[in-house]
Amino acid sequence: MTKMLRTATCLTLGLATPLMAQDKPAVLSTYADIAQAAYTDSLTSAQTLKTAVEALINAPSAETLAAARTAWIAARVPYQQTEAFRFGNAIVDDWEGKVNAWPLDEGLIDYVDTTYGGPTDENQFAALNVVANPTFTLSGEEIDATAITPELLADTLHEADEVEANVATGYHAIEFLLWGQDLNGTDHGAGDRPYTDYATGEECTGGNCDRRAAYLIAATDLLISDLDWMAAQWAEGGEARDTLLADPDAGIVAMLTGMGSLSYGEQAGERMKLGVMLNDPEEEHDCFSDNTHNSHYYDGLGIRNVYMGEYVGIDGRVVTGTSLSSLVAAADPAVDAELRAALDHTMGELGQLKAAAEGGFSYDQMLERGNEAGEAIIMSAVQALVDQTASIERVVTALDLDQIGFEGSDSLDNPNAVFQ
Repeated sequence: MTKMLRTATCLTLGLATPLMAQDKPAVLSTYADIAQAAYTDSLTSAQTLKTAVEALINAPSAETLAAARTAWIAARVPYQQTEAFRFGNAIVDDWEGKVNAWPLDEGLIDYVDTTYGGPTDENQFAALNVVANPTFTLSGEEIDATAITPELLADTLHEADEVEANVATGYHAIEFLLWGQDLNGTDHGAGDRPYTDYATGEECTGGNCDRRAAYLIAATDLLISDLDWMAAQWAEGGEARDTLLADPDAGIVAMLTGMGSLSYGEQAGERMKLGVMLNDPEEEHDCFSDNTHNSHYYDGLGIRNVYMGEYVGIDGRVVTGTSLSSLVAAADPAVDAELRAALDHTMGELGQLKAAAEGGFSYDQMLERGNEAGEAIIMSAVQALVDQTASIERVVTALDLDQIGFEGSDSLDNPNAVFQ
């Protein structure tokens, strides 16, 4: 991971070569190549996670649980860099909730602490605990969950009763099964699920260890299947690539929409400033594992990848080609220089957040009410992302594109609404 950080943050550019409108397809081809590479890396790392999960289930121990957790954290590195392909590409938006939906009512999946509570008016299945219940009633229908399969998770449990918080699939369901709840509040520390939750016989803790193992395997298999499908959409002849290349101007708009929406409303707003406003560790993106600092960092890097036309793979290979940066430089060199500087500044701020968390000042602690140092670290990164978005808006003007509507967030646009 450190090697990737050094490689990704030491990129250099030569003099921009003027590009004409006919070069837009080359820019889009680079974008599609990066998408395919990042989703393929996500698939590969999920397959590595599957191997670690199988080792945990076959021989539960502190060591095999730690190895599975390490594999999960590694799997987040390439996936988070794909989030810049959201918002502008409908095929990604329609699919993304299967693999990265959050926050989730974890009581749907497994046992939770007694302080968690039970069903609510908003979610009758907030404490269903399918691991402990092989049958249950959903929307008046009796459900046979004797066998926990990918189909049960995807077709029945995920967003059960049309409640978005009923997240039954994807990275965060797996994260919960590996770490358990983080009950530390804004104190240092992640979830601490014991490896004996996957033990057999009398050593089993938490009950239903065989069903918990079946859920973990099913969720991991489903993640692999979903990532395999998305990687194929960006390959030659894939729907995502073909749709993008069919209209070069619309394709450039898709690139900028993804960059601006992730930078502003999603990351700066919903994932960062909202948590600071509420002082709520439940607003962390990777709340069970305390890996949020990495998710923020690699989200930011994904935006930079798109603009610079360069991606460093998990094996060190570099995917590069004609960049959006060079297209903008041909239209307005000053705007290009401004955005490149803004992207570098954002990565510097996110890098400081990452370094602080890895140095022992966890994201949970930064969110504590009255923790001025923590708030300053997060809000410096938020401001960098907001400023970066303003530069992306200037790119839209420089390329003479119609105004693009980026995703917003009440935390940024209407803070009073957050507390209503």
